Amino acid sequence: MKNFVLLGVAGYIAPKHLKAIKETRSNLVASLDKNDSVGILDSYFPESNFFTEYERLDRFLEKIKRRNQIKIDYFSICTPNYLHDSHIRMALRTGANAICEKPLVLNPWNLDALEAIEKESEGDVNTILQLRLHPSIVQLKKKISSSVNKQKYDVDLTYITSRGNWYDVSWKGDESKSGGIATNIGVHFFDMLIWVFGDVQECEVHHRKKDTIAGFLELKEARVRWFLSIDKESLPNETKLRNQKTHRSITINGEEIEFSDGFEELHTQSYFEIIENRGFKLKDSRKTIELIHDIRNKETVNKNEKHFLL
Repeated sequence: MKNFVLLGVAGYIAPKHLKAIKETRSNLVASLDKNDSVGILDSYFPESNFFTEYERLDRFLEKIKRRNQIKIDYFSICTPNYLHDSHIRMALRTGANAICEKPLVLNPWNLDALEAIEKESEGDVNTILQLRLHPSIVQLKKKISSSVNKQKYDVDLTYITSRGNWYDVSWKGDESKSGGIATNIGVHFFDMLIWVFGDVQECEVHHRKKDTIAGFLELKEARVRWFLSIDKESLPNETKLRNQKTHRSITINGEEIEFSDGFEELHTQSYFEIIENRGFKLKDSRKTIELIHDIRNKETVNKNEKHFLL
């Protein structure tokens, strides 16, 4: 049984981590969040300790280490994006491993610093890249890798997930904290595309507003037109008629890749892999972190093919 601490337990993604900790038959020793709306703990670990201040958590962990010989094996990090690197360092300095939600960090140089600290530490850093475990994506990668006739595939990525007025007020609406839309809602798609189709050769941004961003990627084996939005007006009419708030589509040479289902157990699967030391490490995130940083700092241009929604 592994001992866990979870940072950001009141957040949106935390229940998936709580479920994964439970289903790997591990133990949540303590959790932390500045917000105290954490009744979700009753469904998973009602006996675990909860703190709203890091200083009290730190004191508690030191006490159980010295008095009870309880060692923390993993810190699960579900906090806002801009805090990830700080909380990873916190985990490593206590001698624990880190399991961090994506994006692992916002900037490539943050990875450099973490790599240096990791070398000096007992623990290591893992990240959740669950699309790499999705059966449909795994099959797609095998198909692309085994193709005899190498070609440049034409890929269209469309992801629209409407958000209300709260979004701008929260940390997610602050680009310095979230990294902006391309980071906040696009990072896992970019990671998947690089994993399947190879390294980035060219990157353009064609359109940028606070709620929508679109552009073009030339990968080793694909030309990708991408469109990301949190604006409900961007939703296709058929999606609106079904009263749905999210539209997700990836086509390859005009053929739709179906991966709407199969997400339910991917965090738990990720945890099993990490505990068996087969998790995704710092190096696995680098290319995507470099890309989202590049997108965030690119000027808009109109050179290559635009996405059909522009």
